[in-house]
Amino acid sequence: MAQHRRQNVKTVRRIAGTTAIAAVATLAGPAAANAAEVVVPNTNYSFNVQGLENVPNIKQVPNIDKYVPSLSNQGSASTTAAKANYSASAPAKPAASSTGQKVVDAVYSKIGAPYAWGATGPSSFDCSGLTSWAYAQAGKQIPRTSQAQASGGTPVAISDLQPGDIVAYYGGASHVGIYVGNGKIVDALNSGTPVSERPLNYMPIHSAVRF
Repeated sequence: MAQHRRQNVKTVRRIAGTTAIAAVATLAGPAAANAAEVVVPNTNYSFNVQGLENVPNIKQVPNIDKYVPSLSNQGSASTTAAKANYSASAPAKPAASSTGQKVVDAVYSKIGAPYAWGATGPSSFDCSGLTSWAYAQAGKQIPRTSQAQASGGTPVAISDLQPGDIVAYYGGASHVGIYVGNGKIVDALNSGTPVSERPLNYMPIHSAVRF
């Protein structure tokens, strides 16, 4: 019973905090404007606030997209959004090499493809099958397994990643993905999860290499 009380208190606090933020924003915003939906994370509560989207610097509020989805500057992880965001976004690091860009283009073309253990494409992939297939499209042969890929390329510091680099994860380099820029990778994660774009730090990083 005590655990349920604690959960309810947390929910009430989230609702109260979100309502207070929205109320302050409403007072600061213009009187005439379209209503913006405000949601309370991890609950089914939501409400509309007039003029919220026109409050000065509202988009700079930390985590504002969690409370006001319409103010989110980032697309979803869906296939369509990921491909659209890739074509419109600017790289955060130096421009990719010709090979690196070809690798990125290839791996993006497979977003949404199903995961299958041991598969190397072109219709389904496991993690290292996807990375080796993407490099093959750029005319470069690399080792097949994640461990061999992690030890076979030129080591790269995470701070120096460029699009097309391979990032290995977990203690034994048991998973790999392709760095695509802007703090994102594309990988074939596991059974039931299609090839997707996800944050670079989604999993514990082992190392990174460049071929």
